[in-house]
Amino acid sequence: MKYHIVTYGCQMNLHESEKIAGVLKECGYAEEAPAEEADIIVFNTCCIRENAENHAFGNIGALKQLKRQKKDLLIAVGGCMVQEEGKAAILREKFPFIDILFGTHNLPELRSLIERKRKQRKAVVSVPAERAETEDRLVPVRTSFPNAWVNIMYGCNNFCSYCIVPYVRGRERSRSAEEVLREVRSLVAEGYREITLLGQNVNSYRDGDVDFPALLDMVASVEGKFRVRFMTSHPKDFSAELVAVMKKHPKICNHLHLPVQSGSSRILSLMNRRYTREKYLEEIALLRREIPDCEVTTDLIVAFPTETEEEFGETLSLVEEADFSSAFTFIYSPRTGTRAAAMEGRIPEDVAKSRITRLIALVNEKTREKSAKYVGKTVEILCEDYDEKRGMYLGRDEYGRMGYFKSDTPKIGEWIELYVKEANGISLYGEPVE
Repeated sequence: MKYHIVTYGCQMNLHESEKIAGVLKECGYAEEAPAEEADIIVFNTCCIRENAENHAFGNIGALKQLKRQKKDLLIAVGGCMVQEEGKAAILREKFPFIDILFGTHNLPELRSLIERKRKQRKAVVSVPAERAETEDRLVPVRTSFPNAWVNIMYGCNNFCSYCIVPYVRGRERSRSAEEVLREVRSLVAEGYREITLLGQNVNSYRDGDVDFPALLDMVASVEGKFRVRFMTSHPKDFSAELVAVMKKHPKICNHLHLPVQSGSSRILSLMNRRYTREKYLEEIALLRREIPDCEVTTDLIVAFPTETEEEFGETLSLVEEADFSSAFTFIYSPRTGTRAAAMEGRIPEDVAKSRITRLIALVNEKTREKSAKYVGKTVEILCEDYDEKRGMYLGRDEYGRMGYFKSDTPKIGEWIELYVKEANGISLYGEPVE
């Protein structure tokens, strides 16, 4: 039997899809295949932004005809969207051909849900309102070699006014440091070359006396040649101790993803981010003093309720002042159940589109400027994939820049010294240095 998984959302969801694949293999689904050939199709959904939900709804609906043609096909929908209050009922009403619905907290139950569905005609639903995630015991089918994701914690306590994560992922729960280290050592022994520590807010990690800087220190002290990344950090918990550990270990990439969301202190207050523009820039200054070549990426939201043109201008000026190497940019998307969704002062669509267009133009300009500085230099990249369309191998340097090159021999998993001959946006093109 074959399976097909459709994933929406962040690295957390991508890693959870690897765990879903592990469960499916235990259930006898031996290999991944296109949707048309699969015996089970699983949607791992995201509800953080409206676009992700709309894409999921559209793609689930498109399977109605395939389900009619293949009576034994199982369709399962899980992830954040299912955990959102009332959304499971909407999915059942809108798509009665769905066989299994499971929330973010129910991944360990997926095998039993599949077994139950095989024995009955009606749909199987398991979506408790609040329950600790315990899927650490699941064995993932990793699809990202030579990179590997490692969860260090689940959930979120921050309750940013625009964000639904605490409602669908629950409160923060940290894995034991011993468990995390055991997984990292195993992955390095298996040949993985880049480990990314994952959490909604890794800075909040705590296992007894072990906080995140201490855990990061332990992970980077594991024997072997590999790189360490982590995401996502929250500026309210950023610390000098974290910077000191980053500076101490060459294995830790000189790259920090530190979402600022807005350049306006008033908007940050409305977002319940619990830091100011000034505090954020102080953190960037500290980082650059201690690690001058560290690159920073970020997330930015425009058109938050009541945002003025002047406050949007503060976001533009922050992009210049913080000197981000790149940024993920979004128009504010109201999520039912969050405080921001009830706020007055919604920004008209045409104004929001104008602001996002101007922000993207500035971010792209800064990104091109940074990429251009690579030309004529040699950088070390970890080759992680092959681009069939380009006919080129690709991999990232420690700062997150993607480099492309041609080779007549397989290179995935190898460290490549790449001489950069050309830069195009966020991408670098060059040739390996023998």
